[in-house]
This record gives sequence, structure tokens and C-alpha cells, in this order.
Amino acid sequence: MTEREARARVDDLRARIDDANYRYYVLDDPAITDAEFDALLRELIELETRFPALRTPDSPTQRVGAPASERFAPYEHARPMLSLSNTFSADELRAFDERVRKLAGEAPVSYVCELKIDGLAIALDYRGGSLDRGGTRGDGRTGEDVTANLRTIPTIPLRLRPPAPSFIEVRGEVYLRKSDFERLNARRERAGAAVFANPRNAASGGVRQLDPKLTAERRLSFFAYAVAVQQNGEGAVARTQWEALALLRELGFHVNENIERAATIDDVIAYCDRWEARRDELDYEIDGVVVKVDDFATQELLGSVARDPRWATSFKFKPREARSKLLDIVITVGRTGTLNPNAVLEPVQIGGVTVRNATLHNAEYIASNDIRIGDTVLVTRAGDVIPRVVGPIASERTGHERIFAMPDRCPVCGSAVDHPPGEAMSRCTNAACAAQVYERVRHFASRGAMDIEGFGDVFAEQATQLGLVRDIADIYALDAQRLTAVPRMGEKSSANLLAAIEGSKSRGLARVLTGLGIRFVGEQTAAILAADFGTIEALAEATEEELQRSEGIGPEVAGSVRLFFAQPANREMIERLRAAGVSLASSEPRRRTDGPLAGKSFVLTGTLPSLTREEATALIEAAGGRVTGSVSKKTDYVVAGESAGSKLAKAEQLGVAILDEEALRAMLPPAS
Repeated sequence: MTEREARARVDDLRARIDDANYRYYVLDDPAITDAEFDALLRELIELETRFPALRTPDSPTQRVGAPASERFAPYEHARPMLSLSNTFSADELRAFDERVRKLAGEAPVSYVCELKIDGLAIALDYRGGSLDRGGTRGDGRTGEDVTANLRTIPTIPLRLRPPAPSFIEVRGEVYLRKSDFERLNARRERAGAAVFANPRNAASGGVRQLDPKLTAERRLSFFAYAVAVQQNGEGAVARTQWEALALLRELGFHVNENIERAATIDDVIAYCDRWEARRDELDYEIDGVVVKVDDFATQELLGSVARDPRWATSFKFKPREARSKLLDIVITVGRTGTLNPNAVLEPVQIGGVTVRNATLHNAEYIASNDIRIGDTVLVTRAGDVIPRVVGPIASERTGHERIFAMPDRCPVCGSAVDHPPGEAMSRCTNAACAAQVYERVRHFASRGAMDIEGFGDVFAEQATQLGLVRDIADIYALDAQRLTAVPRMGEKSSANLLAAIEGSKSRGLARVLTGLGIRFVGEQTAAILAADFGTIEALAEATEEELQRSEGIGPEVAGSVRLFFAQPANREMIERLRAAGVSLASSEPRRRTDGPLAGKSFVLTGTLPSLTREEATALIEAAGGRVTGSVSKKTDYVVAGESAGSKLAKAEQLGVAILDEEALRAMLPPAS
């Protein structure tokens, strides 16, 4: 390649790298994978090395990260916060070792190996032992001051354990544990909000919130991995990276427990191989290993070149992101009736696995990320979790892409789909839908519903897989002959199960309503509806307005009940239950109208000193009162015990009278 050809290629590479940096750091909308970015940067470094005249001060190779955002005050690093060169193979690690030993001369060389946490690098300033300021990497010299947000992270100490230096700058990684990431996304799905593509994006966005309360909600974590600057004070001064990590632990920082010393580069390679194979055992994402020369004096001798220290490198694991074409979006129905959109992809290799399908979470995720059929998309895969589509590469659109629309009928059974306002998920409303049969049957037979002894999860799975039970009404068609098809079902077990099924027929309407699995209708709501309407016929014919006259029944519950009974398949299944002899009338005695608590509504929250929740409920109902599960304007009293939560707060907000156990007992009639 001539210098003229190299110049043209360098200009192209710089433009693509700058655009990728801008999309990743500023727009939070990556257009290429990490592996593709690394390849572009590596090629640029090689060309600038071959043609030094092409290296300019504004080249991406002379920068560490992105400019600091103007949304935050600047944070000046005590020492430049450099990034690391990358290696991708054992041969490249050996080449790194050769360079280190050649430059170190007679100085002994050993290494410290640390897992490369996939999060956001930050620096923390402590003065007099207290956290003073904290900031992001930024361009390596100036980052963003996000101190208020960092104070919300429990694993960042606000005060160091003595004896602390008078000043110390500590560096580390803010990250989001996988378990917290799943909980965060589940919470966002329930709230109808867009889910995050990966823990790194959630952590990075969490640190850069303008409201620290929003940062705290992310439940972020922190690993410390370096001492950048340390000034006087009583504490010991570390002379090696290993000692620095030990010092950080003594000062109260969370240091990753999987660090290791390595005497040779072969030890380093073994560590890298071991953790690439074990990465999915961890509750946090790692994308490689950081290898550092242990001795600080040798680090100073080696120095740095351009943007990288010569004494450290990053070994990158095989990429688990790739680009693919989104060929179609198909809907599967989950065991609880959720309609789940899934991507059909052109086959692509990710982490040694061929990926053809990936999750798209829900319709809100597709819409908020503007994902269209026909798009070129980024796909990521972590561990054994189903791959997911991160987002589209909009710049590669041709105009032939199609906007996706969620169906209004279930693709399995054709029944109506329910998508309440503000909900993330759409759901099939047919209790007899074939896609839901196992979950529906298991729930119907469970202890909180029809309480059929011997009809547990294992038997429910066997019965549905063998085709013996296709919906909940089929439970009552089972007989000894049919049960012979079930493995390890002996004559005695069969007789006991059939007796339990027969006994469940008299459980009453409240238990049946619980077992039907109507959305938003749990045990307490089912009991209220059964008591107020008496029969399933009356409930099925009730209007939404009539339903809302019942305590604790709002528009959301009323709409769900009406939609359930509006489905012909559900009505037909209920008729089969009736024909089998299942009681569809309330078995509970009508509430007393002459008791001292008649007409009064109560909500229980927290732990009472001497009454269980069930005992308190029984006392209130025996006195003519009603116990509901949620606080509303219709609630007369909230009985609050120890560790009362949001229900107590809502009662205070609405001005509902609050009682303790003693006050409740004072309202009850004397024990006979």
C-alpha cells in the first residue's frame, strides 16, 4: 500500500470510528458491534504505525474515549485514564510478553490477571478518607462529574476504613449484576417501559442519570481495580498491583475475588482460557481479561505509547455480538398466555453458536427501538440465554423494510388478545388455549385454587403431554382407564387421585374463580366476587359498572373479567365444568349484616403482634366486615403491623383511618 492509498484508508477509518464513538457514547445507539469497532481501530493503529506521518493529534488512536457530556460538570483526572491495547489470541499475548521483557531489560516480570468487567469505568477521589468527587473516563483527561449518582451505589464506600491516605484516586468499574438486570427488565416490562438490551447499557445509563433516585433504582455495583494516585497519610503505599488490590480491600472497596498472579505468559494464557470457558458461571458480564505487569517500578520503566500503556493489555474473548438480517417476526404464545415476538434471522455465528432466532421482548420494545422486518440488526448472545436483538442499523435501510404490528387474535387459538393500557405484554384470553394448557391446569389444581391432592406439577406435565388433559374441564373426565397411560401411576395412586378430583368439585365458586386464572383475579378478589355475585352465571352476565361496585374492583379488573367471560371457548369450558358436577356457586356464608363491622372494609398490612393474617381476617369477617387486598377511597380502615409497606403509605395519602392490633380488637365484640 502506498502512502497515498494509506491516507485515503486512514481518513475512512477515522470517520467510521468517530461515528461509532458518537453513536455509542452520545446517542446510546451503537451501529456496529464491539468486535467490529476493535477491528477498525486495530487497522488504523497498524496503518499509523507503518506511516507515522499520517498520525495526527485528532486521530481516534490518540484518544481514550468520548468527550464528556455537557449535561454534567467536568471531572479532571489526577492522571490520564488510559485505555488498553487489545489482544485476541495466545500468540498475540506471547508477542505482548516478548515486548514487555525486551523493554524491561533485567527487571523481573510477572503479571496480575483480572477479569475485564463489562461496565463503565469511573474514577473516585477521596480526601481525608471521605468520597469527594467521582467521574467517568470521558476522553481520559476530562470526564463527567457524576458524584451524586455514584453515592447511591452501595459497594462504593462513602468513607474509607482507617488508616486512609490524605488523598487517593481509585479507579474501577460500575456494572449491573445479571440477576439485577433481569429484575430491572422484568419491572420495566410490567410498567410498560422499554427494556434494556444488556447490563452494560443499563449500568452506563444509570450512572449518567440527571436524578440520583433513578440511579439508585438500577441497583448498580462496583469493583475497584486500581490506585491512580496516593498522597501521604498514614496508610501503606502499594508497590505492586497485587499490593494495590490488597490495599483497596483494606480501605473497604469491593475487589473482584477472581484475580490471580501469573509468573509466566503461559500462566496468563491458561487463566484467559479458563475464564472464557467459565464466564457464564458469574453473576456479571465479562468480555475478557486484563493483564498487567505487577511491579509498579517496571510499569514506570515501560511507560505508554499513544493511548495505551505498554505494561498492560486486554485479552478479548470471542465476540458474542453480530450483525444479521431480520427476515421476519413471529409470535409464540407463552404458558401464561403472553404473546411473545421473536426474530427470525439469517443464520449468524455468535460465540461459536449458530443463531437463527432471537427474542424481541414485546411490542413496546420493537416500537421504541424502531425495529422493522428487513432491517440489518445487532444481535447479542450471553450464556445460555436466548439471543436478543439489540436494535437496527438504520443507516443500512433500503426503504423496503416493514413496520411490525402485534396481532389482535391469538395465533394459536384465534381468541381475542388483551393488551391493557400501560401494560407491556399482550395476552391470549382463552383459558383453553393449547399453548397455555400446562400452566392453566397446574394452577387450577394448585393448593390456592382447587387443591387437588396428587395433582402436582409433575402429574400436570405428564397429563398434558400425553393428551389426557387439554383444558381444565378435562380433569373431571379422568378415570382409572385413562390414568393407566401415566408412567408409575399404580392402582392405589390412581384411586387416591380420582378421589381428590371428586372432592374438589365442592370447593365452591371462589376457588373456581381463582383456578380459572382470570387476569388480576387472585384469591382475595375471587372471594369478593363470589360473595357479591353468588353464582358464576350472575358474574358472567355482570357489566363492568356492576363489577366495579364490589370492594377493590376497579376498571382494570372489571375489564379483564368481562373479557374473559366474553370468549365463547371460556363459556363452553365452564359449561363442561358444570356438567361434570363442579359447584359454581358460592360456598361461603353470606356476610353478616348485623355485626359491629358490617359494611366496613379493611386492608391488612405488616405483621401484627399476636394475630396471623388469616386470624385477623376471620375475626373481621365474623364481625361482619370485609377484608380486601388493596387500599382505595372505599377502604374504611387499614390495620398496620410491623414492617408495613406501600399500603400504609397509600392509606396515609388517601386519609384512610389506620389501626394497630389493639385498636382493631377494641372494635370487635367480646369473645364468647
